[in-house]
Amino acid sequence: MSPKKSPFFELRSGSVDTLLFVLKTTDLEAMRAELTRRFEATPEFFANDVVAIDVRRLADDERVPLADIAQLLDSVRMRPVGVVADAQQTWAAESALPLLEARDRRGAASKSADEDGANAVVQAPVADGSNAGTPAAGASAAEVPAAGTPAAETPAAAAVEPVPAAEPVRLATSSQTMVVDKPLRSGQRIYAKGDLVVLGLVSYGAEVIAEGNIHIYAPLRGRALAGVQGNHDARIFCTCLEPELISIAGIYRTTENPLPADVLGKPVQIWLEQEKLMIEPLRLT
Repeated sequence: MSPKKSPFFELRSGSVDTLLFVLKTTDLEAMRAELTRRFEATPEFFANDVVAIDVRRLADDERVPLADIAQLLDSVRMRPVGVVADAQQTWAAESALPLLEARDRRGAASKSADEDGANAVVQAPVADGSNAGTPAAGASAAEVPAAGTPAAETPAAAAVEPVPAAEPVRLATSSQTMVVDKPLRSGQRIYAKGDLVVLGLVSYGAEVIAEGNIHIYAPLRGRALAGVQGNHDARIFCTCLEPELISIAGIYRTTENPLPADVLGKPVQIWLEQEKLMIEPLRLT
């Protein structure tokens, strides 16, 4: 029987969404301390998420023990699957982790782009673009320091990841926009390759991801990640902001930093301005 017609398995090309754990230091203790500080209050945020270790921002003469980095990520329940490297490929290939190719192509060129004092950052996926989000003009009510910068994801149409034990979500889609007209329960994840419109509650533990804008006409209590392909002009709109995590093009904020009273539970829009998340109340009347 031809391998192409095997009833037992298939080998197919495809892409898998990952976060990038971008190393900006070789100091393991500093990384451990920062990870502990960042995730001890919210240990479930990246639990079981697949992560690639990105070493492209390290200097040419710097090395890190990748086995120790993988163990460190395991300790916060992330799942390292490989290493992204450029000039570092020679020593990175010596580790047990495979070398991966990221689509963002930004690598070491953006070494100094977000030297914000963090030793390592977790990034949501991204492609070509500037540093880590989506620009937008104007001032805002709440200003959030950048916690991460972009990485790599996929192009434009619309896709949904099915979730166990969840009733089917009915979708109306076009080439650019996905509409979800059911509430999303914990564990459900929706991915849109254009804009995403959600007409029901996004519960704690649910996740909505879009390469374009996200509109939520209900409370947002889970995670919302817009502009994941590096679209710095993406925005998040919702009628009741109570999120576990919000992110635009990889720059994110968690409930570790409480939201100001003038936006918490209120209708808001969120955008990026000079690598800061800006949150402004929406005036709907």
